[in-house]
Amino acid sequence: MAWLLVIVAGILETGFAVCLKLSHGFTRLWPTIAFASFALGSFGLLTLSLRKLDVGPAYAVWTGIGAAGTAIYGMVFLGDLVSTLKIVSISLVIVGVIGLQLSGSAH
Repeated sequence: MAWLLVIVAGILETGFAVCLKLSHGFTRLWPTIAFASFALGSFGLLTLSLRKLDVGPAYAVWTGIGAAGTAIYGMVFLGDLVSTLKIVSISLVIVGVIGLQLSGSAH
């Protein structure tokens, strides 16, 4: 269950990163509200998961999901540059996240 919280928190991290861009420096109301909601949810779920998980693997998985998800979202929906190196690098992040998740131990 704790790893599920980390995964959902990582997805919410993608949401808050995208909304941060869409807020244009907190000058647009709804993306700013969405940013705050996603951020609070992400940090809250990560905090709950750390009751059971080691901080290193949990934090790495959380940031990896957020980074990979944000990069993929940017390429698909925001017109970010797509390159072979970027796709390979995102794939390596995902493989690393899976490895860290599998290596994580519960207390």
